[in-house]
Amino acid sequence: MKTIVYLLIGTFFGIIMYKSEAASWFRIYEMFEFGSFHMYGIIGSALVLGVIGIQIIKRFNMKAINGNEMNLKPKNKSVARYAIGGTLFGLGWALAGACPGPMYVLAGAGYLSILIVIAGALLGTFIYGIIKHKLPH
Repeated sequence: MKTIVYLLIGTFFGIIMYKSEAASWFRIYEMFEFGSFHMYGIIGSALVLGVIGIQIIKRFNMKAINGNEMNLKPKNKSVARYAIGGTLFGLGWALAGACPGPMYVLAGAGYLSILIVIAGALLGTFIYGIIKHKLPH
């Protein structure tokens, strides 16, 4: 039953992303050229809603969907880790024309060439899992 709920939520999220043009390569290109506020508005709205959601979870000590306690621990603060990680993420996003969420939306919309990007993302994640113990964290 949970799988069906997750599938429905994911499908609804994908439709919203597609209809709002958040998965559009042209909108993403426009954003990186600072040509339009469209994507910044979507990202900013998601950020504000995320902050509000986390505060509600913390204040009311909410539990996960399976009843487990949520452990929302602060992340280590380091300029280098966020600068390097953000730069790599941004470069990948700019080169691929999509970040992880919209990649699957584009695949679902029938843009099969995005499957190459998804394969690359999965391969990169796999390689990171293998070498992460050798990297500074």
